[in-house]
Amino acid sequence: MSDAAQPTAAEVRAAAEAVKTALDRHLAAVERRSGEDDPAVYEAFNELAAAAEEYDELLYDRYDEVTPFEIPGTDDALPPYQGPEEANALSVLIRRDYAVAEPQRLLAQAQRVADLDAGRPSGNGPADTVHGALGVLFGEFEPDEIASRHKEFGLEEGDSTLWVTAADTSAEPGEWLDAPFDQADPRHVVCRFDVSSVFDDELDHDGIDGLDGLDGLDADPDIDPDVAVPLDEIEEVDDAEGAGGREADEADGTGGTGPGARGAGR
Repeated sequence: MSDAAQPTAAEVRAAAEAVKTALDRHLAAVERRSGEDDPAVYEAFNELAAAAEEYDELLYDRYDEVTPFEIPGTDDALPPYQGPEEANALSVLIRRDYAVAEPQRLLAQAQRVADLDAGRPSGNGPADTVHGALGVLFGEFEPDEIASRHKEFGLEEGDSTLWVTAADTSAEPGEWLDAPFDQADPRHVVCRFDVSSVFDDELDHDGIDGLDGLDGLDADPDIDPDVAVPLDEIEEVDDAEGAGGREADEADGTGGTGPGARGAGR
């Protein structure tokens, strides 16, 4: 940075004074807090973080020096809960990302489904393109089945998130179908669970009770991931396992206990 663009010593001093003021306000808000999610504490925290970050930047620009403070990011933090105290309805918002790791496996499995559907009045349609294959598979299997058998379908898991939001009343039938996620209000989130590889380094899975055996939720041990499985065999496994397999998958995806998982609740 050039000398002309550098902040003045007075600006750095003013930023330091702003941090002191923000510290006093934060402490006062904490001392007067009315509850765990007091909005005054939340606001004072953000003001303190902003003031400290500003001081840190000016200090570095002027004196090439840093502070010993790490400013936590607040972009993915939940704001104070402002939903109904007694929720009469709830919405569960889920997003799961996948990469098409093995297109040929995806096409082969979708073709098996399409071949079986060929004699049905309402078949799933062509499966000769990746786009068509995805439509066939997601039309045949529930999303939780896709999640638990993603390797079998040539998919690779990415990030996923689940939000549980509270409401006073249930939505009218068909009310939000055109834009299902537009009305998601973070202030009404009761709990949230994220799964991402970016959290892997932050967790010591070996020291957490209850993680043993969760690795097997991603794939059936009786299924060779390198061999495409006929649909009738898949259905036989479903009948044998019943709903328990889906419940285990839901527990992994929503409980925040799987590898790379992080949860936040009220």
